[in-house]
Amino acid sequence: MTGMTTAPEQARPSGARPAARRMLACFTVPLAGTALAGLLAGLIWGEAAPRALLQEVGSGTARLVNAETTAFIAADAWFCAISAVAGLLTGLLGYRFGIAARTGNARAAVAAGLILGAAAGAFVMLWLGEQIGLSGYDQHLTSSPDGTLFHASLALGAKSALAFWPMFTSIVILVAEWGGRRGGDSARPAAPPGPELTQWERG
Repeated sequence: MTGMTTAPEQARPSGARPAARRMLACFTVPLAGTALAGLLAGLIWGEAAPRALLQEVGSGTARLVNAETTAFIAADAWFCAISAVAGLLTGLLGYRFGIAARTGNARAAVAAGLILGAAAGAFVMLWLGEQIGLSGYDQHLTSSPDGTLFHASLALGAKSALAFWPMFTSIVILVAEWGGRRGGDSARPAAPPGPELTQWERG
């Protein structure tokens, strides 16, 4: 009679689920926090960026008062400047309180969350900034009498500016990581010198 033996089932490590949850938190918390920061950035852009002045010339039709206005370029410049500052702050604060405080794969998870959150924050900033004043613009355009002056809605002409926030965040993280590694290498103690040879041993 031959007996059949079954290999014991390998038990899943008890710390696998908590570790996975910690990794997920390391990724999602900075991603969500940075994306929500796009609301503040969008509010600043929507309130601070200049808008072109229009004049109603017909029902649903308006024209620029000054054809050589720089308001559109200035609005893009404001978006770039706000995104650059937001990227620097995201990188500095994220590295200081997120990446530097962790080790191993958790550092990479936080960095990925910060960079992807910065990209999401740029789109949130664009969306909110363009919504500010849009209803007033639409109302003037459709119902104001001819000759009425009003400001145009805010829009981003150079869509490449959306890359500024995640780009600056990535640069800060890379520079901080590189500087931290160089500082760690320089802090390592030098190898102890070998025993000195006596004059008899050297001879």
